[in-house]
Amino acid sequence: MWKKSARAIDKTLAFIEEWSLFIAVMTALIVALANVFLRKFTPISLYWSDEVVRKVIFFTTYVGAAAAIRSRSLIRVDALPQLFPVLKRGLTLLSHLAALFFAGIMVWLGWQMTLMAYHDTFARTSTLQIAEWKFYAVLPVVGVMIFVRSLIVMVEDWQGGPARE
Repeated sequence: MWKKSARAIDKTLAFIEEWSLFIAVMTALIVALANVFLRKFTPISLYWSDEVVRKVIFFTTYVGAAAAIRSRSLIRVDALPQLFPVLKRGLTLLSHLAALFFAGIMVWLGWQMTLMAYHDTFARTSTLQIAEWKFYAVLPVVGVMIFVRSLIVMVEDWQGGPARE
């Protein structure tokens, strides 16, 4: 029962991560290329293209962190478990607990920042005038994704096999 639920959650999160990353990166690529083309061949320049690219980098950094947990690609110390294999399980647990702690901080502080920006009517992006709270809202959402994904990976490691088989 757990593996079936974990597999469904994993597939849903993977779909959200992959498609949102794809759409965001393609948007930044198209905007940046259009700006370069327009600047080189016409007197027109998209003054807002840099802002779009910056916001996409912000978005992809956090969503990419959630995706990195899925593939077990987060940065961690792996020299000690190679030298002392008996420490592998404990250090892996410590790594998962650190990711859970980080996710909790992201949810808490991200929610606070989102609320602050939501209540500040002047908190808008400089060129596109988009409300900043919409970008800060990514933090608690991705924090929840990281938390859930970390729990799934932690249980998989503890039980000895991935739930995605």
